[in-house]
Amino acid sequence: MMDVTSMKIDGSQPIKLLPARSWRTYLGGKLLDELHGMSDPKDSRYPEEWMMSIISTNRNADRQHLIDEGLSKVDLPDRDISLKDLVDNNPVEFLGKKHLEKYGKQTGVLVKLIDTAERLIIQTHPDRNQAQELFHSLYGKTECWHFVGGREIDGEPPHVYMGFKPGVTREQWKLLFEEQDVQGMLACLHKYYVQPGDTFLIEAGIPHAIGSGCLLVEIQEPSDITIRLEKISPSGLKIDEFLIHQGLGFEKMFDLFKYDTFTREETLENWQVVPEMVTELEGSKEIELIGYNRTPYFRMTQLEVQTETEVQGDGIFSGLYILSGKAAVKAGEEHLSLKKGDQLFIPAQVSSFSIVNNGKEAVKALRLFGPDVN
Repeated sequence: MMDVTSMKIDGSQPIKLLPARSWRTYLGGKLLDELHGMSDPKDSRYPEEWMMSIISTNRNADRQHLIDEGLSKVDLPDRDISLKDLVDNNPVEFLGKKHLEKYGKQTGVLVKLIDTAERLIIQTHPDRNQAQELFHSLYGKTECWHFVGGREIDGEPPHVYMGFKPGVTREQWKLLFEEQDVQGMLACLHKYYVQPGDTFLIEAGIPHAIGSGCLLVEIQEPSDITIRLEKISPSGLKIDEFLIHQGLGFEKMFDLFKYDTFTREETLENWQVVPEMVTELEGSKEIELIGYNRTPYFRMTQLEVQTETEVQGDGIFSGLYILSGKAAVKAGEEHLSLKKGDQLFIPAQVSSFSIVNNGKEAVKALRLFGPDVN
């Protein structure tokens, strides 16, 4: 662990983090390259940017040496300090007393910015009880998708697949996997075209696949445990057997799916989330995109600032991701200049901070919260 106690980075100020790109089994990331002004933006095996991350990527055998991949690092020109270093050294300041008492020195949340150039492999994730029993993990992987953009790929608009259609059975699902009938598996799931602003809660056990052309922010439990149903990705990458069944074997992995079936309308009613206004003031408003009334595992809101607004910390940590505009974030005498694509970690000790619009367009920012501490 790095000694950060003498580096004057404490929990009294918001902390700017660097983008943390992660290798995945699918192609994407061109829009992320463009976002950060790279000279030759292109799709690659790095389609995700991780935020507020104190965990590393779940790696296959040939990437085990990359122990820092996925970890959020502090934006400093001359020092290599991770958010995990800061949390480990000052958990009360960074996470808050209530959070620490309930969850220990874990943030309990992970956020990703995802850009897909191809459909992700059909998959599901364990719930918290299954994760503890089968994988000795504190966390399952319930997740939430909030779409912020996208592009057409081969003439196909952004889309997703989720939930079993009426009539699908475990036996049918398992047979389709054994035959590697990918089109048959996709036909078992509901397909929806998505627009910026759409939000879906994907509970653990629900079969799903993010389609091509999607740009989204995913907030989730901090686990990378994924059961995959395809042995070869849409772009032709052969998937390691461990990455398919995560050590469970090809029989037991089917225990992790929830085989409840719903109509197209019922599926949307179950998992599409309608935004709710939190506060609306002169010059700013805050909208809840996913709240603790839907899941205790995380919360996400969107701030829209025309002029200036003060944000209360309430003794809990959070993240801030700038979707659009130029802003200054001020806490006490300190301030940070931010633009689209920048991200901050707000320690629990920061009692309040201000967001000042420094440009012509409205500042839009996502506030990202860990699990409910109450």
